[in-house]
Amino acid sequence: MNIKNYFLNMPSSKKRWLIISGIILAALNLRASIASVGPVITFIRNEMGISNGTAGMLTTLPLIAFAAISPLAPKLGLKMGHSRAMFFGMLLLTIGIVIRSTGILINLFLGTALLGVGIAFCNVLLPGIVKEYFPDKTGLMTGGYTLSMGLSAGIASGVSYPIATFSNWKFSLSIWAVLSFIAVLCWLFQLFNKDHSVKFVKQPSKGMIYKSPIAWKVTLFMGIQSLLFFCMVAWLPEIITSLGYSKSVGGWMLSLVQILGLPTMFLIPIIADRFKDQRGIVLFIGIIDLIGFSLLLAGGNIFFITIGIICFGAGQGAAISLSLTLITLRTANVQEASNLSGMAQSIGYLMAAIGPFLMGIIFDLYHSWTIPLTICLILTCLMVMAGLGASQNQYIFSKKLDGTTVN
Repeated sequence: MNIKNYFLNMPSSKKRWLIISGIILAALNLRASIASVGPVITFIRNEMGISNGTAGMLTTLPLIAFAAISPLAPKLGLKMGHSRAMFFGMLLLTIGIVIRSTGILINLFLGTALLGVGIAFCNVLLPGIVKEYFPDKTGLMTGGYTLSMGLSAGIASGVSYPIATFSNWKFSLSIWAVLSFIAVLCWLFQLFNKDHSVKFVKQPSKGMIYKSPIAWKVTLFMGIQSLLFFCMVAWLPEIITSLGYSKSVGGWMLSLVQILGLPTMFLIPIIADRFKDQRGIVLFIGIIDLIGFSLLLAGGNIFFITIGIICFGAGQGAAISLSLTLITLRTANVQEASNLSGMAQSIGYLMAAIGPFLMGIIFDLYHSWTIPLTICLILTCLMVMAGLGASQNQYIFSKKLDGTTVN
């Protein structure tokens, strides 16, 4: 029996578990191949003979790919079908990881760009797939896959350096191709799925989503939370060091941020899905983020700094999962979800790519983290304002596509 016949004869309950497995496996691959680079960047730089600036492009390139490719992903999803497009994205990711790990300089950057393109497609398509297959379980499914993203990023950050020390950096980066290939095999079955074929619904005119105030509020909430997170990923160890603590302490604080974000990543989408609007959740995120940045700004005792890190970690885990949940809650169908996901992630990751660079420039100008952290406090307030608007109980368009009002 070939793969197609095996899938077509599979009970519907098994097909449902197969798509759940595909979503979780895809999510596990969306951060691991990026998070695994930072810990081994010194090995790469020394062996390849490149500068720190050039090595930094290995983490910047995927973010640029996210910003450039995200608007194209919804079109690919409509043309190919969302399941086929996910298969294509995972395949690109796998090929990119393999090319990056060959040890050839040009392949290092070519593979990084290619895996960034693959991740960009999957990033954008996942909210639409959740909307398509699990319209009544969007919170649970979003919580599940955001938790998987955070968990794999934390594991990849932790094991990458020991593996490189035991073997080499090429092997350390290449092992993630095994995980992505498993995801490719899982999505291979979905190529034959006829139960959820793409339904083409009459859409507003091209570009109309950019005229929606709700769409822009969701986008700004996504963008600012991404910017704040990547600024902390890039500079938190340096901030902790500037307060008089060792680089080891700074590294552990960054790990703490990622670990503490896991519970809120999972729980917030489930909670958000149970309410008509999510303004209370936005205020909660804003308050604990403000406490986190304020305690970092105050410096001093390691106890209060740790409390600040705990608040920031929990807040950022909640913010990323809520931003992805809002994409499904504020849209009426799969196509709208994919289009809003493309808009929010394109602009959001562009902001994320620029943020750490500008934060570094400000530090170089003033030789102090006071101004950058104060800016983070201001940005948190702007994030809350955008989030309050994005959490209103309405879709991105004031009417459903069939002409009936939303509220």
